[in-house]
Amino acid sequence: MDIPAGLETTSNFNKVCRLRKSLYGLKQSPRAWFERFTKVVKGYGFVQCQSDHTLFVKHFPEGKLAIIIVYVDGIILTGDHEEKIDLLKKLLTKEFEIKDLGNLKYFLGMEIVRSKKGIAVSQRKYVLDLLNETGMLGCKPAETPMDTTIKLEKSDGSAPVDKGRYQRLVGKLIYLSHTRPDIGFSVSVVSQFMNNPTEKHMTVVIRILRYLKMTPGKGLFFQRTTKKEIEIFSDADWAGSVTDRRSTSGYCSFVWGNLVTWRSKKQSVVARSSAEAEFRAMAQGICEGIWLNRLLEELRVPLKHPMVLYCDNQAAISIAKNLVHHDRTKHVEIDRHFIKEKIEEGIFKVSYTPTNCQTADILTKALARVNFEDLTEKLGMINIYNAA
Repeated sequence: MDIPAGLETTSNFNKVCRLRKSLYGLKQSPRAWFERFTKVVKGYGFVQCQSDHTLFVKHFPEGKLAIIIVYVDGIILTGDHEEKIDLLKKLLTKEFEIKDLGNLKYFLGMEIVRSKKGIAVSQRKYVLDLLNETGMLGCKPAETPMDTTIKLEKSDGSAPVDKGRYQRLVGKLIYLSHTRPDIGFSVSVVSQFMNNPTEKHMTVVIRILRYLKMTPGKGLFFQRTTKKEIEIFSDADWAGSVTDRRSTSGYCSFVWGNLVTWRSKKQSVVARSSAEAEFRAMAQGICEGIWLNRLLEELRVPLKHPMVLYCDNQAAISIAKNLVHHDRTKHVEIDRHFIKEKIEEGIFKVSYTPTNCQTADILTKALARVNFEDLTEKLGMINIYNAA
């Protein structure tokens, strides 16, 4: 830091300046701001959740609650105690310079629309801005985000493309996938070639943009429901990667009938059978369910029934329920004991679902149009503007 103008430097040549207030642009600024914010809201009686450190909850004697969730300097206040929320706004105004934007309509590029049936979330403006930036507003739309015949490799013989442009495009698609599980698998695939992208890789990225041109307003719909269960669908595409023959895991979790979390990720090791690949995907799905259960417990919304994990592989389900150790399960021993333990504790029950009803299938492989549209509907995805 340069010595401020007007400060005598002759006698202070061996001294340094101490920064007493964090500023934008410094690496420690977000941490310093979050520490200050945490200290203030805890002083108001809020408890920081251990399952999500950016979530703060305060329970009131009459059974009501107030919730704060923060992302950098963007804050959402919600709950069912309006008086306490209004008071919290006034208290935060005394501590920080804040601006009340009213009911939640737009947050971090996400558009929120309410109706009597529920809440819809999309990123339509973000999609249109991305298409405009890439010159794809007038492109020919595609019905699916990825061609079922395409198998990407690291070195496919095609010419290299601008690495910076490829990384920027994929980075924006990754952020878009926060509300678009329908592009989760395709974005996961193209993100594996960030270091040396080629024309073939870029063609797949362009295909995703053409699909977004077809469905710019598609988003998630959280409907009112009386269902009080957590359901998780886990699936795996065995040896789907032609580069290293690793499998792709996919899972999606439904809380009270609404899609909340999902993931598509290549497995870290090669699976020697389809049952092993499915088994690893089941373990990841159960981990996600345990986290969701912990989050609900901190919100004081306990589950009355065990969580249900749906799998379309009978062999994997048999291994999970079979207590006999044999050679087939030696290489997945840790996952086997982990899953068996959660089943015996009554936290989970594992059920079979036919492949054509496996919702997580959309997160493990490219699908034809009919299957793809059927699964996007099962995920609870609709056009947000029709939902309003």
